[in-house]
Amino acid sequence: MVTFPLQIVTPDGLIYDGDAAKISVRTIEGDVGILARHIDFVTALGMGVCRLDTEESTRYAACMGGLVAVIDGKVRVVATTFEWSDEIDIERAEKAKILAEEIINSDSDQAEKQISQARYRRAVIRLGVSQRF
Repeated sequence: MVTFPLQIVTPDGLIYDGDAAKISVRTIEGDVGILARHIDFVTALGMGVCRLDTEESTRYAACMGGLVAVIDGKVRVVATTFEWSDEIDIERAEKAKILAEEIINSDSDQAEKQISQARYRRAVIRLGVSQRF
């Protein structure tokens, strides 16, 4: 299996630093899969599931915002939020989803509803990742 060096970082620090066989992430243009010898590439991350395949295992995470860059065969994911499926606080995500739904369905102003729609989407992604993987 051909691998490439991968780093995943967030504002909280280094999440992963090692070799990978494949990484798939959601970008603002859709899902992208990166393998060894990928061309140089930079794009913004959207909100979605990240799948990381190594020689030893496959892991999933909720990945939201930031960018992914492939430069000279090295891949770096710089995410605003990155949570491995087994580290997601399900209770917190469920509470965030319920609160966001309440605001979306209330008489709140449009700006607050838009913020709550993003919060709702993040909560749904977290719950989906934590329950499926």
